[in-house]
Amino acid sequence: MNRLMHGFPPQPQGQVTLTNWRSSPFNHWAFHHVREIIPSADIANDRHAVKHLPSVPLPLREVRVEPDSGEPLTIEAFLQETDHDGFAILLNGRLLYERYGNGMTEETPHILMSVSKSMLGLLAGVLAERKALDPERLVTELIPELAGTAYKGASIRQLLDMRAGIAWDENYLAKSGPIVEYRKATGWNPAGERPSDLRSFMQQLKSAGGSHNGPLHYVSPNTDLLGWVIERATGSRYADLMSEHLWKPMGAERGAYITVDRLGAPRAAGGMCVTLRDLARVGQWMIDKGGARIDDIESKGDPKAWAAGDLAEYFPDLPLRYRSQWYVLEGEAPLLFGYGIHGQFLFVDRRNRIVIAKLSSQAAPMDAARIGLTLRAVSEIRKFLARA
Repeated sequence: MNRLMHGFPPQPQGQVTLTNWRSSPFNHWAFHHVREIIPSADIANDRHAVKHLPSVPLPLREVRVEPDSGEPLTIEAFLQETDHDGFAILLNGRLLYERYGNGMTEETPHILMSVSKSMLGLLAGVLAERKALDPERLVTELIPELAGTAYKGASIRQLLDMRAGIAWDENYLAKSGPIVEYRKATGWNPAGERPSDLRSFMQQLKSAGGSHNGPLHYVSPNTDLLGWVIERATGSRYADLMSEHLWKPMGAERGAYITVDRLGAPRAAGGMCVTLRDLARVGQWMIDKGGARIDDIESKGDPKAWAAGDLAEYFPDLPLRYRSQWYVLEGEAPLLFGYGIHGQFLFVDRRNRIVIAKLSSQAAPMDAARIGLTLRAVSEIRKFLARA
């Protein structure tokens, strides 16, 4: 394989395109050059209010992670094993550890995939506190265009908690069907003969997959619909709201961006791109300024809905809940985390003031073995920091 996107023009074998950008090895370059492939909207920061992260390097030589087989892994070996592009640890707002791979740097925005959903969950919490969004309101009250779809009768809260009864197969490896048409609508796949868009696509989701408020059913279009709901409720662009209510208040060092479709609709479910340090700053903001909206995430969510849902198999034997687009691992110190395909994570331990951010370009979208390995690594790091 030639070097990716190297040369003027790059050799055909090394070209990253809309067709291959999510496939390995092309994703090693694409995931931190997304706006060169897909249209995007800026999420501005406030350069006069950047939250400083004092660097206090802490060696992690003692930390070992149990693999599925073989000798325990060092942190460096774990990062290599999980195709990391960036990895950072904060403790009490101090940057203890930071590593980059695959050409990524501290200045490079990287795609969050479904950690973007968790960013929406935070924005929705702020808007709800400000009475700009009512989570108990029916979706069709704000988006009457969906009255003839399976979203009829669903509340905003049910979308936030992935408990809307929509017929949907979140199969990232599918070569045809609704999820492929969805990706075309978002601008993530070549459009084909008849260009689509997100809002038009959502009006085609007419098949119910069960009753609303049932088991957790993971449907990425739910989050894109929430982006539409938020824009309709506020009369403002999603990217501007994210800037005003999250990116500037939490002290981002750099602007972020989000992919948009051909009509400007945001890919709220997966298209947000941010630097590693700013992703960690989001976690620190949750610890420092989260308040009741983060208490709600940490304390609510139905464990029975999780256990009967379609994500539990990827997190076997773990006491999890899902609330406002966040995963909650129960325990004496609950662990909140966002997770995105190909290995994106943001972990927040509020009680112990620990934040761990991980950006990756793994080959498989959903890799249960690497999810498990990452969760074990985070557990060992939390134990180590408790002793440090």
